[in-house]
Amino acid sequence: MSGHSKWASIRHKKAIVDTRRGAAFTKLARAITVAAREGGGDPNMNASLFNAVQKARDASMPKDNIERAIARGSGAGADASAIETIMYEGYGPGGVALLIEAVTDNRNRTGADVRHLLSKHGGSLGEPGSVAYLFVKQGVIVVDAERWDEDDLMVAIDAGAEDIQQDDDVFEILTTPHDLRPVREALEEAGIEVQAADVSQRPKTRVPVEEEQAARLLRLIDALEDNDDVGDVHANFDVDADVMERLAG
Repeated sequence: MSGHSKWASIRHKKAIVDTRRGAAFTKLARAITVAAREGGGDPNMNASLFNAVQKARDASMPKDNIERAIARGSGAGADASAIETIMYEGYGPGGVALLIEAVTDNRNRTGADVRHLLSKHGGSLGEPGSVAYLFVKQGVIVVDAERWDEDDLMVAIDAGAEDIQQDDDVFEILTTPHDLRPVREALEEAGIEVQAADVSQRPKTRVPVEEEQAARLLRLIDALEDNDDVGDVHANFDVDADVMERLAG
């Protein structure tokens, strides 16, 4: 478990300072557009949109870009109607289960790209439903365990959090997707800095992998996330935190 959380924390920090920020903004804008199209353009009435906008703000996406993405999703433009979300299911090295979230205007192109990347890096594409049951959709808030202790985080429980788990040097605060926003706001109002907050497909069980398999798996995940259409990649691997730190460095 520690490896997975360390991986998530490292990826979040990397995304904020990513030199390819333009590509990252494109993905974030697509997610905002889809959320606005599916649930309306008011973030206060659309939890998915609020979370997508907050994620964009965390990445320092300009306000104008966010507003344009909302307007595009709220309108009737052909470009918005052509964008859709697709969840691909597959396997990585060591039998690790993968859920690959994509936002695309061409499912044939994206499907072919995902299949190619999986095959190239020792993985395979699965059938719909082949691994989705191994994950549960939850809000996950990451807080630095070296700065705060569990007593400090009780405000999260009061605000509706389901659980608090310490994993290496971070706390993971788990919520329902709907409660992610009020729990995050309660933490921030209490002066607690949030390292990361997102709705994630959290694995119910984890597959232990050795360093060699972990290195191959991370190369696969990086390749998938470099694809313009792929938003998030969720995996159920477990690797030692020291190994993860070494590989990520």
